[in-house]
Amino acid sequence: MAINEKLTNRVREIFADVADVEEKKMFSGIAFMVDEKLCIAVRNDNIMCRINPALHDELIENPGCSPMIMKGKDLDSYIVVDESVLNTKNQLSYWIQLALDYNPIAQKSKNKKSHRAK
Repeated sequence: MAINEKLTNRVREIFADVADVEEKKMFSGIAFMVDEKLCIAVRNDNIMCRINPALHDELIENPGCSPMIMKGKDLDSYIVVDESVLNTKNQLSYWIQLALDYNPIAQKSKNKKSHRAK
């Protein structure tokens, strides 16, 4: 799957003034990590946002939004937003800001490598 360069560059522009942002290839696109935590992932024709789970049910009611399903399970800390509803900078900024608002309290992913003392 090709990376959506146009959408990625739009997200990059909004993240330009955010500290501690790192880009990584994952989820068939580009993930924007803030403080070593997934914040936004740009995929082919949508973005995946890491959001406060308390807002999940309300947010998926918005046009162009759907839950993030992984292995048959609805991940309540993530929402998928279709590119068709991200036409303006304000529309895109709204979703990125929701992810940035949640980032300080979001858990860091557990490192899969175990460092056990021998």
